[in-house]
Amino acid sequence: MNTETPHILVIDDHADIRDPLAQYLTKHGLRVSTAAGGVEMDAVLKTASIDLIVLDIMMPGEDGLSICRRIQETTKIPVILLTALTDETDRIVGLELGADDYVSKPFNPRELLARIKSVLRRTQLIPKNDQPTKGIATFAGWTFDLTKQEVINCDGVSIRLSSGEHTLLSTLIEHAGTVLNRDQLLDLTKGREAQLFDRSIDNQVSRLRQKIEIDPKNPEIITTKWGGGYVFSAELEWIEK
Repeated sequence: MNTETPHILVIDDHADIRDPLAQYLTKHGLRVSTAAGGVEMDAVLKTASIDLIVLDIMMPGEDGLSICRRIQETTKIPVILLTALTDETDRIVGLELGADDYVSKPFNPRELLARIKSVLRRTQLIPKNDQPTKGIATFAGWTFDLTKQEVINCDGVSIRLSSGEHTLLSTLIEHAGTVLNRDQLLDLTKGREAQLFDRSIDNQVSRLRQKIEIDPKNPEIITTKWGGGYVFSAELEWIEK
């Protein structure tokens, strides 16, 4: 199979779930490795490049939530949780730990396949971040300390940003020059102290433009690529803190 084909790692201690799922995903064009728990997962990750992990929560020994935490601390591999738990809190904890999605058992393999493809589309298309994630950025007469919830204009006047506006601006600057669609922006901001889930990305962009653009109706800093998304287009310079 082509090495460019996404490589999925299925982690479940039940072989009667793990093996049929691996066969199903393979049949539908994915490369698949399997593991019965965290120890086997570690062995796979040492020898293979994995694009996405399907992870059962309820496992003996190191459970799925603990494994999920380890994955997020050491890699950027997206995770979809499999859970038989009916308690909403456990699913929320999994998402807070950095999981990208979850599917409840018993599940339809077709639904899981759709979820896998959705997460891969969202995460694989996000370009690598080539900009600093800390520091002071200057652009179009503005100064923006990425650790502070404000922008300062050329006259030294501070303009307050909401948490959502701050996160959105930081994300766009960190990927300056790259078009990011709505799904990518949601994925990049997930887990931060943002309000992007409460309002649409479009509304957040509009509110941010009102604060930093000379003419918000004809933006030059955050521009729109029709059918694509948004891009930070202003020339950036960085000041060491």
